[in-house]
Amino acid sequence: MKEFDRLVEIIARLRDPIDGCPWDLEQTPKSLVPNFIEELYETVEAIEDNDPESLKEELGDLMLHVLMQCRIGEENKEFTVQESLDGISDKLISRHPHIFGDETAKDAETVLMNWERIKQVEKKKVRDSVLDGTPLTMPALIVSHRIQEKAASQGFDWDSIEPIYGKIVEETEEIKEAIIGGNQDKIEEEIGDLLFSVVNLARRLKVDSESALRITINKFIRRFKYVEKTFAKNGKMMYEATLKELDEVWDEAKRTEA
Repeated sequence: MKEFDRLVEIIARLRDPIDGCPWDLEQTPKSLVPNFIEELYETVEAIEDNDPESLKEELGDLMLHVLMQCRIGEENKEFTVQESLDGISDKLISRHPHIFGDETAKDAETVLMNWERIKQVEKKKVRDSVLDGTPLTMPALIVSHRIQEKAASQGFDWDSIEPIYGKIVEETEEIKEAIIGGNQDKIEEEIGDLLFSVVNLARRLKVDSESALRITINKFIRRFKYVEKTFAKNGKMMYEATLKELDEVWDEAKRTEA
């Protein structure tokens, strides 16, 4: 733990009230949130890019923010880093009875179900519902996935994925009806229902919707830039082209990635 202790000592030095860093001394738990979130997303990007060098660096940056929060908590006499570590250690032991107790778990899905049920028992005094505790400020796809997992831990889930296919078709038809009706609020509601159903299908197929959508976004950006460069090289603006011409270059972009 030498390296861990070294980082803890460096952060303490930066926060020293007499000769610490002016910027670090000004920080509060709330002021650090934007940078904390940015570092988290940079870590996710490194993982999705399969870039171990960047991941190594970003995990270090993320650890800095975690320990900075712990340091401020200690200065305010609220909690210490040791107490935070003890808390997660105790939680891991209590929520893995198939490892540290006498229970068994046949697969990862059973482990997840048990985790949510144990969590509900632990949080029962402060939460009215198993769905409570999911930060609604997270990206909506992630929130959808998490609350569906929590509902499934209580048995609120289909036995197979076939009914989900039907639900997606049903929601698509309801969008068409809402469009015909011209009710914008209803259109928005039905599109939300469709997205929620697609997330449900992704969850059952063990696909992370947020990551899957980012992959598609990055793919779209690559192909669109290819189309831009192709038309620029030919001395023509994209908006001057016909849809057929745009589609032809788009298909060419797809072939370059095949």
